[in-house]
Parts: sequence; C-alpha cells; structure tokens
Amino acid sequence: MPDKTFEKIKQELKKGAYKKGHYFKYFTLATLGVDKFARLRLVALRNFSDDLKLTFFTDKRSKKVLHIKENNRVSMLFYHHKKLIQLRIEGIARISTDQFQIQKSWEKIGTEDRKDYITAEAPGTAIRDPTSLEYLKEGDYFSIVEVDPFRIEYLKLKRSGHTKIKYYLSETGWKSEYLVP
Repeated sequence: MPDKTFEKIKQELKKGAYKKGHYFKYFTLATLGVDKFARLRLVALRNFSDDLKLTFFTDKRSKKVLHIKENNRVSMLFYHHKKLIQLRIEGIARISTDQFQIQKSWEKIGTEDRKDYITAEAPGTAIRDPTSLEYLKEGDYFSIVEVDPFRIEYLKLKRSGHTKIKYYLSETGWKSEYLVP
C-alpha cells in the first residue's frame, strides 16, 4: 500500500502544478525567519518534476528569499479537502541561478501576472494606498525557488480510521513507514 500511495501523491502534486483549480495548486510554505520565528505564506506550485522537485516563483526581494539564504530547510503543507488528504513536505530549498530556466519561465507569465515581480518597492514595504503602486519600466525581480524534499508525511482522513505514512529519503532511495495518525 505505501508504494501505491506514494505514486498517488506524485500524481496529485503533478496535477497541482499543471491543472488549474486543483487543490494542491496553492500550498503553505514555512521558513524560519532570522528572528527564529516560523514564517508562513501561501505560494503557487509551478512545477513538480519526476525527481520530486517542487518549484514556485517569488520576488527575489521577498523575506522568504532572505530566510532561505539564512536557512534553506523549509516545510510545505498541502490539503485536498475533497479527498481529505494532507501532505506535509520537508525539503531543502534553493534559489535558481539558471538564467535560461528563469528567462523561459518569465516568458510564460502573462503581462498582468508579471506585475508581481516589477513593483518599484520590495514586497512588505509600507505604502499609503494600494492604488499608488509604482512599477518598473525595465527589469524585474522574478526568481524561481526549487525544493528537493527529503520527508513527506501523508495523512488520509476517514471515518473508519485515518492512515498516516511517512516517506523519507535514505541513501538507497525513498523508504516508508506507517505512523499513528
């Protein structure tokens, strides 16, 4: 059963990255701030590769980028409320430096969505009025973050009894074990 479930997890994450409206499209990302407080935010899953790498986009001036540079261990929480499945994923994040990949991804982003990466001020900067945002005429702060997971916890909620499985990366590949839910 754990192997079949692991394959289903991968299928759902792939759907989350590519299928509009899928419940795994948006997930909660947790980083550790420089003040040692957990920082949570919602981000969009942009890619899920065959080697289990998860990708999302961000403004390179955002606090999450600073946090990842300070401590690249992150946690992610996904929840599919129709199937009652929760995934907690822990992994190592890195800011991509692959300029070809960055340019290719940037070209696929719509004009309106590009505004998220071209504000004159950094995300989180105090402003007087949201309608007074200024945008760069040239350049952008678009960045790609990739996360290599090393632990995945699957929780399936059901009246007849919940099921919890931990998957973890070992030297010989992915292993699994059942956990008390």
